[in-house]
Amino acid sequence: MRESVQAEVMMSLLVSEELSFRIPVELRYETSDPYAVRLTFHLPGDAPVTWVFGRELLIDGVGTPCGDGDVRISPADGDSLNEVLIRLQVGNDRALFRSSTAPLVAFLDRTDKLVPLGQEGALADFDAHLDEALDRILAEEQSAG
Repeated sequence: MRESVQAEVMMSLLVSEELSFRIPVELRYETSDPYAVRLTFHLPGDAPVTWVFGRELLIDGVGTPCGDGDVRISPADGDSLNEVLIRLQVGNDRALFRSSTAPLVAFLDRTDKLVPLGQEGALADFDAHLDEALDRILAEEQSAG
């Protein structure tokens, strides 16, 4: 059975030190892809953009800087755990988002109640859906490129 957790969080898209926009971001976690979370950014005037990355990366990034490559997550102000920065990059294009920590932690807590961290591999349907998920990702990349 496919189950999911969904939440909407308001984040700030930081364009520069002086300019930012508040945008709604949909967070989604599905048992059919238990290692990943999806963040769909609803940018003004554009089609929604979805990023998929490891749930564990989001969990770790709330408390300490982490991530390599395209996705990096860290507490916003050093020792302060009140806000989180999410940095996304594709080639030379970059986006920086700031979010309150509390709604992210609440979302992650709900995902952990659905599938406890470390128990993702125990889902019976995971292997059956892995090929489907990879095919979908490849199709999305080919249609975007």
